[in-house]
Amino acid sequence: MKVLVVGSGGREHALTLLISRSMLNPKIYIVMDYRNPGLERISEKSGGRWFIATTTSPKEVGKTAEEVSPDLVIIGPEEPQFSGVSTYLREKGFIVFGADAKCAEIEKSKVFARTLMWKYEIPGRLYFKAFRSIDEAKKFIEFAGDVVIKPARQAGGKGVKVLKDTQAYLSKDKVNIKKNYIDKLYSEMESYGDIDYKILVEQRVEGVEYTAQVITDGSSFVFLPIIQDHPHAYEFDTGPETGGMGSISGPGWIPPFLDQEEFERTKDIVAKVLYSLSVEIGINYMGAFAGQMMLTGVWGPTVIEFYSRFGDPEASNLVPIVVSDFLDLLDRAARQKLASAKLEIDEEKVVVVKAVAPVGYPDNKRIAIDHPIKVDEDRIKDIGCEVLYASVSIGPDGNLYTRGSRAVEIVCYGSSYEEAYSLSEKAVTYVESLDGWSLFHRGDIGSPWLVRERIKLAEKIRRIYSDRARRGVLGEMYVWIPGEGIYSNPLLSPVRW
Repeated sequence: MKVLVVGSGGREHALTLLISRSMLNPKIYIVMDYRNPGLERISEKSGGRWFIATTTSPKEVGKTAEEVSPDLVIIGPEEPQFSGVSTYLREKGFIVFGADAKCAEIEKSKVFARTLMWKYEIPGRLYFKAFRSIDEAKKFIEFAGDVVIKPARQAGGKGVKVLKDTQAYLSKDKVNIKKNYIDKLYSEMESYGDIDYKILVEQRVEGVEYTAQVITDGSSFVFLPIIQDHPHAYEFDTGPETGGMGSISGPGWIPPFLDQEEFERTKDIVAKVLYSLSVEIGINYMGAFAGQMMLTGVWGPTVIEFYSRFGDPEASNLVPIVVSDFLDLLDRAARQKLASAKLEIDEEKVVVVKAVAPVGYPDNKRIAIDHPIKVDEDRIKDIGCEVLYASVSIGPDGNLYTRGSRAVEIVCYGSSYEEAYSLSEKAVTYVESLDGWSLFHRGDIGSPWLVRERIKLAEKIRRIYSDRARRGVLGEMYVWIPGEGIYSNPLLSPVRW
């Protein structure tokens, strides 16, 4: 079977590893933007080939597809979906696993996603306001209070600013911070010409985040185990948001901080979103879909945002635990024959993934580019871990060079968090800089201490949302506006603007 994979990073390295084990004996062809050493190796080992092209260009990817004539095309990242690569290939008659451009709007436009949830009254929805104009956004934010400011378009998982504003004596200072951030965010969003709204201001919630991923053909769903991403750059969940500095999962289908009922409610929300999307746009969704969720006191399972593809680094957690023929699942989804398909996993394993990135990422990627690094794969494999290559390419001299984002992901597993964490911390020491430029990773991801903290926080939140459920006020938030009354919308300011 010939398979063409579109994409260049760690997620695509994880997916190609998973499908390379298939009984369908795939020859794997890759079309990527740069020379990812992991993807090159897998394609050559399988008897396939690799191609360098602009993966967001439907015509360039289409030209490669016509040359390869694959039985299945797998689209990894979101940007090729946004630019219409999946749609173009389907129109040319190829079998494609990956959301059409219209379906991918659920990730590209956070305004579209939030509006869809409110229109179809899907549980786990948050209040929001969206802005096209910077002046309107800055005027609103002056009295918005406790909110999250986001880019209205998907921007590689970055750009989200959470501004806890519950202390009145600091509010004036925080308003200035918010306005300055809107200036910065708006200037960055101006480079995207494919959306109308630029800024999203959203109700702030607190809780424990997790990712629910599903493979779907539009009618049937195969849910994957829950995985927890760690988006903040630095330890203790501090620093700017990134594409994900690491992730944990297991043992089994849910991590220790989530219970089975919450997992079932999460699956129900994700399924409702996909059904509603299909009704709204009239197209079946065929590909991977993910809900970036948070367990909150407001709703219990609550939607933070959506991905129209596998998460990264969440896809990496699947590598040690998937027992089923993963390629067969993706192929069935692309052919709308997923009914009765099931996913079998190794339920005994705990998985810890650590991303290693050059200093400068994520806020100043320019200074994080072109630094040579060395990865001692043999020593990493000796301790039972796996290297996935992400934002790193092979240079003309044969060395590996950083490209400004997360360079590699290290995947380790064990029978407990203690074991997997210990291995991951040892494995990252085998990734080193060759020019003295510092590399960093998060030392707390997967640590038994942090897992215990997540469990304690989830238990506290569970008591809050369970009480709200008993009183019939799940999702409700109220503000009192003197002289006017009580409203169920936390973004309504008592001060008119």
